[in-house]
Amino acid sequence: MTVSPITRRMLLGRLGSGAGVVGTFLLPPALHEAMAAPHHHVRPQHTGTAKPRAPLVMLDPGHGGKDPGAIGISGTYEKHVSLSAAAELKRLLEAGGHYRVAMTRARDVFIPLEERVAKAQSAGAALFVSMHADALNDHAVRGASVYTLSATASDAQTAALAQRENSADRFVGRTYQGVSPQVQRILASLVRRETRIGSARIAGDLVHQFDRDLPMLDRPERHAGFVVLQAADIPSVLVEMGFMSNPRDEAALRQASHRRLIAIAMKRAVDGYFAATAHMSATLHGEWMAG
Repeated sequence: MTVSPITRRMLLGRLGSGAGVVGTFLLPPALHEAMAAPHHHVRPQHTGTAKPRAPLVMLDPGHGGKDPGAIGISGTYEKHVSLSAAAELKRLLEAGGHYRVAMTRARDVFIPLEERVAKAQSAGAALFVSMHADALNDHAVRGASVYTLSATASDAQTAALAQRENSADRFVGRTYQGVSPQVQRILASLVRRETRIGSARIAGDLVHQFDRDLPMLDRPERHAGFVVLQAADIPSVLVEMGFMSNPRDEAALRQASHRRLIAIAMKRAVDGYFAATAHMSATLHGEWMAG
């Protein structure tokens, strides 16, 4: 098996992009051997002293516009809570100067689920974080939780959450029906596997950081088929900051101080994720180039 210089550069380019980590353990044996083989006709790229662009974090405040999301017992709208919390997280991430940060919506407007994914992909996001505060039939359930994409739900409660979140596109007019997000096709199976690993890693980081300062849902790391997490090439997570159906969670989420605690915990998780990614990328890049 041979790998063209273009494909080789694309694989190596992902290592330095912050989009995730492609490890040698992920490669099929034949592709691994081909990547290790020297390509004498490929000239080394000289980047000079140009500093690589900071990774882009795409924040996705859930719902918006004609879709209010969950409505709390005292009338709080999920769409307002998610936007306020995302704006605070954006401020904290940008303050450190290590990331570029964008939001799928910065005001009270409706955006279809697949368009949110497409925004992240077209912008070249290295991480996608969707922020929510949903509702459950059981008003006693409270606490933060983190979700990743899976074909099957981890439990019945998560399946119901995914069904509710995915039904946000019931607000979509016929103009949007049948439009699928554009996904990276080249080396699709490899990229999807890399993305799943990155998603699981940021989910674990978020749960660890939330657990330091915030009430947590029982078994807080869960998975289901959330449409908004279906980017094939971007590590993606959905964060439930709490449940509007619980009086204590709703009261807390109405407070700017509590939303700031959430944003601080999420920033710590993002910092840890990209620090680990940079270290692993540098190590693997050196090994591949040496090979």
